[in-house]
Amino acid sequence: MEAISYERATDVAAALRAVREPGAMFIGGGTNLLDLMKGGVARPSKLVDITRLGGELDAISTLPNGGLHIGALVRNSDAANHPLVREGYPLLAQALLAGASAQLRNMATVGGNLMQRTRCPYFYDTAFSACNKRLPGSGCSAIEGHNRSHAIFGASAQCIAVNPSDMSVALAALDASVHVAGDEGKRIIPFSEFHRLPQDRPDVDTTLRPGELITAVRLPPSGFAQHAYYLKLRDRASYAFALVSAAAALQFDGTTVSNLRIALGGVAHKPWRATHAEQMLVGRPLTDAGLRDAAAAELREAHPQRENHFKVTLAERAIVRAVNVAAGRSGHANAGVIA
Repeated sequence: MEAISYERATDVAAALRAVREPGAMFIGGGTNLLDLMKGGVARPSKLVDITRLGGELDAISTLPNGGLHIGALVRNSDAANHPLVREGYPLLAQALLAGASAQLRNMATVGGNLMQRTRCPYFYDTAFSACNKRLPGSGCSAIEGHNRSHAIFGASAQCIAVNPSDMSVALAALDASVHVAGDEGKRIIPFSEFHRLPQDRPDVDTTLRPGELITAVRLPPSGFAQHAYYLKLRDRASYAFALVSAAAALQFDGTTVSNLRIALGGVAHKPWRATHAEQMLVGRPLTDAGLRDAAAAELREAHPQRENHFKVTLAERAIVRAVNVAAGRSGHANAGVIA
């Protein structure tokens, strides 16, 4: 057994100082990090406990511009059930409640959710599998192995894993921003730039700099409270990661779609914004034919793996169903479902 030291930080400055030590890592709820440590994937020499920092890191509040501040230490269950989230950002509440189990949501933090790592089985198999994400340069066992659950967008010759977070799919659709603190000061990362595609460095999941600490997620003022829906398609109804998920949020001007956000999960190394579909649907009335065409156009650039061609059709139908339900087209609530 390897020795691990532990320090409980009392404020952000103390946390940043403590994590400078080689091999040190922040720990919040620990719902992913402890699993990684048990499997020998993560091997920190020091854990810096940030759960007692409090203040804005543990708060949910309205911003002066009408947006929403969610501290990085807010538990997933608390965020999902907070009135400001449920009423103003129901898409985020739905996505949070779709993730993991109630017990894990009670422990997991918003910041930790952003940092959770892929659930690719080859990533976790330290004994027999090559994995560039775990050990750069070792290869990717998934490419020639079992890849039913892997990426159809944004993959590289180095890695075809997917991001497992439900919350992140909703945050991508809502144009959130991630606020961080580090030795060089504070900065804001647009959510679209927070997670990375694998390229030739699949071991680097985010654009955080070494030693930086997530302090909050902030959401712009929302016009999507009336028309939003998160759809998660998975092998079983409870405690399973998405094969494909779709977050949809709309605004209407009469019968015309004036604003639309669609993001997909389970299809790439990061939440995947369906920008082609969005562009085809905004400025027009929502029709069955138009929605099907937009979904098909979005998936035209997909590159499925040997075992997951079904994800292309599943993602198309997920877009159709999520948008229809978000729009309140109750007669179309089951449109696009694969039996």
